[in-house]
Amino acid sequence: MNTAPIRWPAEAIWEAVSPLLPGFTVEVLPTIDSTNTELMRRARNCQCEPTLLVAEQQTAGRGRLGRVWQSDAGASLMMSLGLPLAPKDWSGLSLAVGVSVAESLQPVPPPRGGGQPACVGLKWPNDLWLGGPDGDRKLGGILVETASFVVPQAAASQGSSPPNNSTARYVVVGIGINVLPRSAEGMSMPPGSLQEVEPGLDAPAALLRIVPPLVTMLQAFEGYGFAPMQPRFAARDVLQGRAVTLSDGHTGTAHGVGDDGALLVHTAGGMQAITSSEISVRPSAVPPV
Repeated sequence: MNTAPIRWPAEAIWEAVSPLLPGFTVEVLPTIDSTNTELMRRARNCQCEPTLLVAEQQTAGRGRLGRVWQSDAGASLMMSLGLPLAPKDWSGLSLAVGVSVAESLQPVPPPRGGGQPACVGLKWPNDLWLGGPDGDRKLGGILVETASFVVPQAAASQGSSPPNNSTARYVVVGIGINVLPRSAEGMSMPPGSLQEVEPGLDAPAALLRIVPPLVTMLQAFEGYGFAPMQPRFAARDVLQGRAVTLSDGHTGTAHGVGDDGALLVHTAGGMQAITSSEISVRPSAVPPV
């Protein structure tokens, strides 16, 4: 087992981001229960400064719908970015984060065919998938959490200024990505890893690629919402045109997402716009409706 210390590009990230987010800090912890949980704890204690928190190991990492995300040091990239944000409409934020991360890891999707790297795709509402000859694999996940309280004015002023006269809240964007191949035991679908996208890409290099563009995207989202990102999501939408099964029992065919981030599913009852993050969606063998 490799026990060499991981060299994280904290200074390079700080230099790139601090002009955009005054008061921004970068912290790397050897182990923690969950980076998202820690930043939300701090927010409840009025620590609402822009912060990137990276963990080499999580003991109680969380995914969407309470799912667990844990990994050994170096095997996954586990990070959370917390900052005050004041968009007019929060709809589609996790999708916009996914677009930013996917484009940072793989700016141009490779052509389909043998010998090509796996394509980084997006699965509504918050997953990074890999597509290729071996079928779908889950590369990573996104967990966006928002504090239920208004950010104190002093902390909000350290972030970007609200463009819409909206009230700033503290948002935590958690990202977990498989860096190295891992066992599929106990998983509902096979896992993928960054090594299928770019052999040799490690967690520190991926972090440096992801964070500065993510901050820029969040500030653009604050001003303009998800609509300008919708075509970019569509270019990587792994559910487009596929038969899907919803966790509420409905089936149909996915027809992309609207400019508000809602998943459009054509069911026996007509076109439905799925907005609830509590409804999970899976590709199925059900014939298209």
